[in-house]
Order: sequence, then structure tokens, then C-alpha cells
Amino acid sequence: MKEEHSKEALHVINKVPSIYILGSPVHTLTLQESVQHISKLLERGGLHQIITANPEILYSARKDEDLQKLIAGASLVTADGIGVVWAARQQGEKLRERVTGIDLMAELLTVAGSKNWSCYFLGAAPGVAEKAGQKIKELHPGLSIAGTRHGYFKKEEEQIIIEEILEKKPQLLFVGLGAPRQEKWINNLFKTVTEKQARNLQQAGHIAMGVGGSFDVFAGTVKRAPQWTQKMHIEWLYRLLSQPTRIKRQVRLPLFALEVLRQKRSN
Repeated sequence: MKEEHSKEALHVINKVPSIYILGSPVHTLTLQESVQHISKLLERGGLHQIITANPEILYSARKDEDLQKLIAGASLVTADGIGVVWAARQQGEKLRERVTGIDLMAELLTVAGSKNWSCYFLGAAPGVAEKAGQKIKELHPGLSIAGTRHGYFKKEEEQIIIEEILEKKPQLLFVGLGAPRQEKWINNLFKTVTEKQARNLQQAGHIAMGVGGSFDVFAGTVKRAPQWTQKMHIEWLYRLLSQPTRIKRQVRLPLFALEVLRQKRSN
């Protein structure tokens, strides 16, 4: 199962225009093109991991070989953040727009509501994923929510959650455990699928995607940065000022930029 999935994923990624940033592939698709690509993946069947690659993930992958292999094997890797767009420009490449995790999730939920796709939400603090599901259901009555689970589970509870997800068979699995933990968790989920389960799952497409803190935004417990900050590409600054604890993550942004410039000089 693991080898078959890996070959399939690599086949998919090679068919879609992509560039490489710090050794990891990033697709050059726009938001709408990404949604269309995911829709096609669902139609063709099988298991597919979507990664919204921000500077933090790409920088971590530079020093984490397993994470870099995971990204290379994903069915779609989007440019999550203006920093990734900037990095592409530094090496003479062009990304037409950034495709953030929350924007991609929102678009997929809209399509899911019209096509009655089932979704499963895993992550965030207790009650948040459930509340997000309720609010999303109000916006998209046609959406089928297969289940919700908070992200504060113990190691011994993990197999129970995996079995529940496999039993529910959601077309869209959104995992909000923070990067890169959520990406590795999804990859591990795929690895645990048995041959028998794989044959059953191949009959329909299943998408799994890490969404970070998106559940908090949909639930209304955290406000997304205002549109003007997004347009000025300083959404990261708004997040830092409103959530000072993010400083540990944000420190990777200048390290990412330095690594991109270092690679540019070496080339």
C-alpha cells in the first residue's frame, strides 16, 4: 500500500507545473486551479495528501529529510504565504498567487456543500472543531460532516481516531494539529491503511489536508487578519501582535529568507 500510494502521488505531482524551493516542490497553481485539481483527484479515487507549504514548513523540510520526502510525495503542494512567492521570485520563478490553507479549505467547503461531500474535522482545543462544524454547516447546508474530534488526544487514543476516520470514509479530512505535526500525522494515517481498506477506499477519492489554526477562525474563537493586512502582505505581523506566543514560529521567517538568499548566491 505504501509503495503504491507513493508512486501514484509522484505521478500526480509530476503532471502539475511545479518549482522547487529549498529542495521541496511547490505547485504553481492558483487557488481556483487547486480546487479544480483536488476535484479531479476525488473523481479518480484513491488517497491524496494536500500540503499548504508556508515558509516554516519549507525551512523545516530543509533540515528534515523525512518531511521533505513527505512533501515530495504529496498530491498537491500549494504556496501558503507571500514569503513562498518571494522565494520563488528570488530564483527567477513565478508563482501567480499564494494559496493559503484557510482559503483553500473555505473554497473546498463551498464545493463540498454543493456536491454533498462528507468532511471530518480533527484538531484544535476541545469543542472548537465541533463549533466550527456547526457554523460551517449553517453556511453550507448541503455539507455532510462525518465527525469532529479535538486535537488534544493521547497517544493511546490515536488508533481509535484512525479507525473512526477509516470507518466514516470522509471525502475531505481536515487536520489542525499544527505544522509539521499534522502533515506527519496524515502521512502516518495513510501508512496504517491495510490492503483491504485500500481497495475499499480506492473506489472513491479521499483528500487529507493540514489546516493549522483554521478551525479557530471558522469557529469564531480567533479572528482572521483584516483584508487590508492580507493585501499588504503583513498578515503575519497582525498574527504576531494578536498572538505573541507565535514568536517561536515567526522566528523561522527570517531564517527561511536567509536560507533562500544563501542558496541564491550559491547558484
